Amino acid sequence: MPASPSFTARQLWDISPPVHAGSPVFPGDTAYSQQWCATIGPGCPVNVSAITMSPHVGAHADAPLHYDAQGATIGDVSLDAFLGPCRVIHAIGCGPLIGWEHLAHAVDDALPPRVLVRTYAQAPADWDGQLTAYAPGTIERLADLGVLLVGIDTASIDPADSKLLPSHQVIRRRGLRVLENLVLDHVPEGDYELIALPLRLSTADASPVRAVLRAL
Repeated sequence: MPASPSFTARQLWDISPPVHAGSPVFPGDTAYSQQWCATIGPGCPVNVSAITMSPHVGAHADAPLHYDAQGATIGDVSLDAFLGPCRVIHAIGCGPLIGWEHLAHAVDDALPPRVLVRTYAQAPADWDGQLTAYAPGTIERLADLGVLLVGIDTASIDPADSKLLPSHQVIRRRGLRVLENLVLDHVPEGDYELIALPLRLSTADASPVRAVLRAL
């Protein structure tokens, strides 16, 4: 059946990195691996694989359980924060921490409740131990403005060597959600619809997401 003349396809940006055996992982995390349990051939009509990986490989959503011993699992987290209007803000090459001064140029009274920050000119193929993270005070100010979800194109909203995870603790205290390991290389600054739903993993501390942006 032909599409309705009133229907106009909206541009789509896939902001999820490919996941494979060479995907970078946080030191100590379980890398992606895959094995074939069944392959198409005589007596077998299908290919079936088994995969092993940390839920923090690739684009992912952290659950409160990741940074709070009593926190909710990702399967128990409401999906509301992971779907809806968002703003992509560029803070490329801003240094180790995203301060308010790096975001202020793109913050106004119409700020959506989801903010994704691009820090890389081009996402690295290997683990980046000097990744850019959020300053805790920046997340506090975003929460004050009604932001429900923050995202970033690095592996963590805290520095890679942090043991106290101050930005994660702000997320915990303020009840925000977080997306990490996004790819924003080709996404202009501006407002979009975010779709990044986590799997309903009933005991997990995070979930992979297929994160996409659609033009409004």
